[in-house]
Amino acid sequence: MTFDNLGFSVENGVALITLNRPDKLNSFDNSMGANFQTVLDHCLDNAEVRCVLLTGSGRGFCAGQDLEEAISGIAEIEEHVENKFNPIVRKIRAMEKPVIAAVNGVAAGAGANLAYCCDIVVAAESAKFIQSFVNIGLIPDTGGTYFLPRLVGLHRASVMMMLGEKMTAEEAKDLGLVYKIFPDGELLEGAMALANRMAKMPTRGIGLAKKALNYSLSNTLNEQLEVERDLQGMAGRTADNAEGINAFLEKRKPVFKGE
Repeated sequence: MTFDNLGFSVENGVALITLNRPDKLNSFDNSMGANFQTVLDHCLDNAEVRCVLLTGSGRGFCAGQDLEEAISGIAEIEEHVENKFNPIVRKIRAMEKPVIAAVNGVAAGAGANLAYCCDIVVAAESAKFIQSFVNIGLIPDTGGTYFLPRLVGLHRASVMMMLGEKMTAEEAKDLGLVYKIFPDGELLEGAMALANRMAKMPTRGIGLAKKALNYSLSNTLNEQLEVERDLQGMAGRTADNAEGINAFLEKRKPVFKGE
């Protein structure tokens, strides 16, 4: 699969997706949005893929929507949200495999919220996060109004969305938005090491845990307890669960196959 505006490769169970419009800070036009959805569908359906790693080329991770396209009259702004960003968020959250965002530079607007909807976020030291929507009179999209209050609390999310201030990688880490920070020149190496580690873990179990987390965002305690019961039953019938138990009893390192 080859695209001008998107890099894609699969190696050792890791799918590497690179947003590739560096002259536009990897902002999304309709073509890149469509290609990204195609790649996500491939990752979902391909059993060889056990972890997805998303990053950007050049000095930016993603600046959100390509504003030149947005004002060109090609589509109304709600169409960009409905046809481009909403499907991407849904696909990432529905994918029962870990998705890691490696934020290599500025992550602004929809680009920041794209990172936040992933399962794990790592960042370069120089990375910046900004809810830039307010600076052009818009509201956060790409799941921002859903995920941010749950990640950092209502008041902190309000500050981020209403003031539109830049946040450093260290500040984002302090808020729990970033798992780990790497020196600028070591981000991809560090992120890939994490992705390779996760690609060797029990993929089905991780996917079911992610599914449980998705349910937890709206469930009551009793509803969530039932979800845990049902998904635990599914996890307990996987080959990786059997391998994990056997390895524990045999005092050896498990070899998980993601099944």
